[in-house]
Amino acid sequence: MSVLAVSGKPLPIAVTIGEPGGIGPDITAQAWQAFRHNREIAFFVLGDSGFLRERFAQIHSDVVVREIAVQAEAGAVFATALPVIHMPFAEKPDTGQFSPKTAATVIGAIDKAVDLALTGEISAIVTNPIQKEALYEAGFVHQGHTDYLAHLARRRGHDAEPVMMLCAGDLRAIPVTVHIALAEVPRQLTTDLIIRQARVVARDLSQRFGISKPRLALTGLNPHAGENGAMGKEEQTIIALALSELRSQGLAIQGPLPADTAFHAEARSAYDAILCMYHDQALIPVKTLDFHGGVNCTLGLPFIRTSPDHGTALSLAGTGKANPQSLIAAITLAGDIARRSMRP
Repeated sequence: MSVLAVSGKPLPIAVTIGEPGGIGPDITAQAWQAFRHNREIAFFVLGDSGFLRERFAQIHSDVVVREIAVQAEAGAVFATALPVIHMPFAEKPDTGQFSPKTAATVIGAIDKAVDLALTGEISAIVTNPIQKEALYEAGFVHQGHTDYLAHLARRRGHDAEPVMMLCAGDLRAIPVTVHIALAEVPRQLTTDLIIRQARVVARDLSQRFGISKPRLALTGLNPHAGENGAMGKEEQTIIALALSELRSQGLAIQGPLPADTAFHAEARSAYDAILCMYHDQALIPVKTLDFHGGVNCTLGLPFIRTSPDHGTALSLAGTGKANPQSLIAAITLAGDIARRSMRP
């Protein structure tokens, strides 16, 4: 994957509006204020311009919204106003509440962003959080953002093997199994799943993060990585087989590491990314290291996608108290990857 550039800079980044009843609009205004004087990054929003103006007034923000017809206009506008490609809501959203009546525009913004990415008209996608209940009530059938992005890529004829990578400081952590009950993890964790995800991670760390020879690590599933079978067999029957195969393919990978000692500073210095066996193994250290600034970066897609590592925070919407650091970090990371991926 490579990114087109104009005048030596990456093309603009598309930011999707996400759940309008949540904090996505609030933190987007704050992110624009943080980037407006940045000559390396410009972004635009796919969403309802009138709604954004009303929300910005609600949080007493003086951010100016300016509609643009096409994404190519974003760079010229960005220093003085937040560029928006207008996608109207069928019904005005209520602050702090979600409704399936806004789902068509929320989903449409994601669709539009993917189309622009796959046709090379933007450098990256940054997605504001969605409220899945609202989308499900409107007939949405996908597990969430990542699953839907992969579906759109495949529908347009592209390979997609999505892998969730959470970034905080120098830590990159990948939950091999994600949003499933803990009791289901041993049944869904397989040698093949670990191998496939590790290969995507190694490839994208090289191609997108500029790490020529990525060093990977794997946690164990059980306490103390199973203690040679005394506290579980998965390390021997599943994880060890994956390690052997990945090493035979030339990957530098260590493990299985006891999860309780895998994330301190000295341990982190020995790997570029760590694959964790279930959701909380990866998310707890990420959110402990940088609760407000963590980023979700999806690997394995034919375009760059990042997002804040938090939800819609409906109770904070419209209060002016939402912390924008995770969105700012997501836009920064998307821009960094885009610059490394620029065609000469």
